[in-house]
Amino acid sequence: MTIPFIKMHGLGNDYVYVDCFRNGLPADPAGLARAVSDRHFGVGGDGLILVCPPTDAAKAAGADARMRMFNADGSESEMCGNGLRCVAKLVHDHGIARKPRLLLETGRGLLPVELEVKDGKVSRARVEMGQPILQAALIPTTLSGDPPIEQPVETPWGTVKLTCVSMGNPHAVAFVDKITDQMVHEVGKFLETCAAFPKRANIEFVEVVARDRFVMRVWERGSGETLACGTGACAVAVAGILTGRLDRKCTGKLLGGELELEWPGEGKTVYKTGPATEVFSGIWPA
Repeated sequence: MTIPFIKMHGLGNDYVYVDCFRNGLPADPAGLARAVSDRHFGVGGDGLILVCPPTDAAKAAGADARMRMFNADGSESEMCGNGLRCVAKLVHDHGIARKPRLLLETGRGLLPVELEVKDGKVSRARVEMGQPILQAALIPTTLSGDPPIEQPVETPWGTVKLTCVSMGNPHAVAFVDKITDQMVHEVGKFLETCAAFPKRANIEFVEVVARDRFVMRVWERGSGETLACGTGACAVAVAGILTGRLDRKCTGKLLGGELELEWPGEGKTVYKTGPATEVFSGIWPA
């Protein structure tokens, strides 16, 4: 048996995508994720994303497709913002549902996606990412506060102040004067699995450039540093607003490019707009 796949990325946050409408569900998604993600012996990527038919309940609610996302270490994650834009592109461009607005099923519920189409192909997408989850127990984190704002956490490299937000997956945001490799690769790796985060966490390090602009790097749970993290950028925007650093509309600059972000306020969804790119397709010799 072989598995057809499509390599796609959102701002360099790259995944191997499998169209499960046409090809069925792989027998071992976690094992496949580990194999294809290897950048030396596999296809290379931050993980595996399966584009599946929606569940019966989601289909009844109007969903066009379901996203299942696996990190490079094989662990399944609830959500991937950059991945969701690429799922929308695959669903549209490959004829599963050629509509200007899609409804996609994710680990955090049904999320609407508006498509920007040029020459019959999706170039960018605007995702309604859902309301940020701010209760510590639901993020989840053992840090105090609802939400936990600039809570000190001790690391071997000193104290880091973290503001925690969930966008369907847990994030911890540290605002710093200057981002360094040590922060991301050592402090970020340590914080991902520290006791404060019972389900691990994505760790963002952020420099605020202006009230409408920030620069960030991210250590992603289960994948290490990636070129971009859509849910992470949303979490940074929310954390920046909660701490008085950012306006409600802002632009995040990640290693792979820029995302436009908006959070109208508590009880409202976070909006994220950015590109989606198909790179190549192939056959995996399973």
